[in-house]
Amino acid sequence: MNKVFGLIILVIIVVASLMFSQGKNDSQIMGSGDYMMEDNIDGTAMEGLDESVMMKKSLVLAGSSSLLLDFTRSDYEEAVASGKLVVLYFYANWCPLCKEEFPKMQSVFDALLRNNVVGFRVNYKDSDTDLDEIELAKQFGIAYQHTKIFIRDGKQILKSPESWDEVRYAAEIEKAIN
Repeated sequence: MNKVFGLIILVIIVVASLMFSQGKNDSQIMGSGDYMMEDNIDGTAMEGLDESVMMKKSLVLAGSSSLLLDFTRSDYEEAVASGKLVVLYFYANWCPLCKEEFPKMQSVFDALLRNNVVGFRVNYKDSDTDLDEIELAKQFGIAYQHTKIFIRDGKQILKSPESWDEVRYAAEIEKAIN
């Protein structure tokens, strides 16, 4: 009897810990500042965001006036066609420089008050990289993760593999849009 009771308690503990760890993993996937861009049920765009900046498929990583998005081919093509400055950051999830630098880029996009800049984090040679990202890296001749590409009017205007701080990001974006 005690063995059966002990086995039942053990099964309950295992099931409860599996349920708890699954909930914890879900919250780690979407951080408190991350949210998916979606349309409301009535088809209208989310309130508070400029409809010309709305992207349909990408995860917003930073910004409200100028969005920093996780790369999707359709949103990238829409951004290039819009005539806005497009900032690409080639990111690898295993790269210590990327992990240090990317929050600086997010900080700058959070502070931007313009709506004529769109940024993308493009996965590069990591477990999250898809075929569109591989093709984009080849198109721009990317040799290193943490490389930045600026595109204006469909043309590359800057390529830099150097590590940047917030001041450099803000200065390069200002220079590119003026």
